Order: sequence, then structure tokens, then C-alpha cells
Amino acid sequence: MTPQQYCQQKTAQSGSSFYYSFMFLSKHKREAITALYAFCREVDDIADECTELHIAQTKLTWWRGEIDNLYQNKPQHPVSKALLAPIANYNLAAEHFIEIIDGMEMDLNFNRYEDFKQLQLYCYRVASVVGLLSAQIFGFSDRKTLKFAHDLGMAFQLTNIIRDVGEDARRNRIYLPLDELAKFNVSEDDILHSRESNAVKLLLNYQIERAESYYDRALNELPNEDHKSQRVGLMMAAIYRTLLREIKADGAQKVLNSRTSLGTLRKVYLAFQVWLKNL
Repeated sequence: MTPQQYCQQKTAQSGSSFYYSFMFLSKHKREAITALYAFCREVDDIADECTELHIAQTKLTWWRGEIDNLYQNKPQHPVSKALLAPIANYNLAAEHFIEIIDGMEMDLNFNRYEDFKQLQLYCYRVASVVGLLSAQIFGFSDRKTLKFAHDLGMAFQLTNIIRDVGEDARRNRIYLPLDELAKFNVSEDDILHSRESNAVKLLLNYQIERAESYYDRALNELPNEDHKSQRVGLMMAAIYRTLLREIKADGAQKVLNSRTSLGTLRKVYLAFQVWLKNL
């Protein structure tokens, strides 16, 4: 199996909505973004699946060293080998990969977030940084596009957090800021024990409004001349924003006990619509 095949398999197995947007890219850009996404999956899986803290930390430390290897032209892991050409072709900075690892490490050290400021740092590291790297792979002519990529990454991660409230709670994780739980008179136990209520619905609608504001901000920041080059990001936005609106339409608090998702055909349809609009 080649490094590219390994990354392709890793990305396809994730079942992510992003995967349906990648198919619209040219071969080199598709291989680059797939390698980036496979890297994110590798380090995220460590935080999600390693039950022993010291083992997870050891694995993330190994990946920090592997990033050094990568930038010294001696990668060992299939994902790192697949990233070798993209970092040269698209001028991808080593510190961005380290930031992503820092974000995954936060999952080892925190299972609660006191306020949005603390959560914002986590979202920046695990999502906005990925957005910045992706924007470089897709290409841009106006640096304002990096602001679009940053805020779109925030919107995606906030959408993930809302979608996964119940799933995360079953792993004793609450990403919703604790001061906002208190503001809406929702207790940690309400989240951990999946108690649907009007208070929880109001809390989640508040989170949805914040995510929507990041989508609005990002889309307003994208310069017209970069719409075509960034259309994969726009496809992802269409898919994720539709998911967010489905969650709200379903009553929001239902995410405590079930996972809202869009079917494959609908994702492809949404992506294709955006592609046609930005030819």
C-alpha cells in the first residue's frame, strides 16, 4: 500500500462529510488535502481511543518528533510520507501541524471548558489551523481568504460540538462552556444524563446561533476572486451548515440522545450545487 493509498483509506473510513468535497479537486490537490485530513485523523484517534493518558501523551510526543522528521526530509509514517510533497508544493508551515497536535493534547488534559475563550483556543487549534492549511492547498490570491478559512474552521468545529453533545457526554466530555450552562440553568448532570428540556434546547440554540454567526462572517470575508479556488471550502460550508440547520429543526436538544446526519446523496448534491455555482 502506498502512502497515498493509506491516506485515502484512512479518510474514507472516517465517513466525514469533508470526503465528499475532496472528489471535486484535481489529483495533486486531492492527494494533498487527503494527506492533511489523514494526519488529523491519526492524531485525533489518539485522543479519542487511548484510555491510558501516558500512552496517549507518548504517541502525541512521537508525532511531534515525526513532524521534525518530515521537515528534515526523513518521514517514517505513511501519512508523513504522503505529506512530503504537499508541504513543499504548498508551503505548509511546520508550526501549524504542531498546533493541531497541541489541540489534540487539550483533549487529554481537559474534559470541560470554563468559558468560550478557553473553548475558542481549542477550536482554533483543531479546526481553524486545518482551515488555514487547506486554504493554502486550494490556493488564493487575496490574504483575506485566510480569515475566511480561520472563521470557517471555527464554524465547522462548533457544528461538530453541537452534533456530538450526547456522544461526548457518554465519554464524560462537555465542550459547551460551563458558564453558558449556568446562564441557561442547565447542570452538568443534565448533559451527562441526556435530560432533554426547554432549558437545554435554549442553550443549544444559543450555540447554534454562534456557529451561524461564524458561517456568516466567513462567507462575507471571502474575496470574490477566490470563490473558485476555495469552492471546496464552500462545499463543506454548505454541507455542515445544512446539518446545523437540521439539528435546529429537529429540536436541538435531541442531539443528547441521537446523532443527526445527512445522507450520502444529499451531501453529494449539496457539494455539486456549490461546484456549479462557482465554476
